[in-house]
Amino acid sequence: MNARAIASIAAGLLLTACASQPRPLQGTFVETPPHAVLESDASGTPVRWGGRIVQVEPRADETCFEMISTRLTATGRPYWASDDSNGRFIACRTGFYDPAVFEINREVTFTGRIDGYETRRIGEYDYRFPRIDADVVYLWPRREAANVITRPEPWPWWGWW
Repeated sequence: MNARAIASIAAGLLLTACASQPRPLQGTFVETPPHAVLESDASGTPVRWGGRIVQVEPRADETCFEMISTRLTATGRPYWASDDSNGRFIACRTGFYDPAVFEINREVTFTGRIDGYETRRIGEYDYRFPRIDADVVYLWPRREAANVITRPEPWPWWGWW
């Protein structure tokens, strides 16, 4: 095998590794969004759900996260789109998760099993949340702001004339 072939294989493996999910999020899960499980009893179903934090509730023995669900990318990270919602869900995990770190609108992905439903009020509306017993709570790093230029700025020597 020559050096080019080895370099090509190595590059392919590196690119594949970049597109994979973080190890804690890997596994086989049912691809059902939270709004779809509200209509059936799916208790015990393994799921990988993610989205943006609405509220964090530390309790005596666990922390519960109220989430707005969004689709997940190939890496398991939630898409960041304000109008892309798959409903809401609650994810609870044993232990303390600091609300100062797990702030509102931070992106989180959970893996776990559906553990029933919980009804809460959103404004004046009673909403039935699917609840998951989370095995993994994966907090994603903040997204960096990007300065997108849609057209080139005029250079001083070419102007707009």
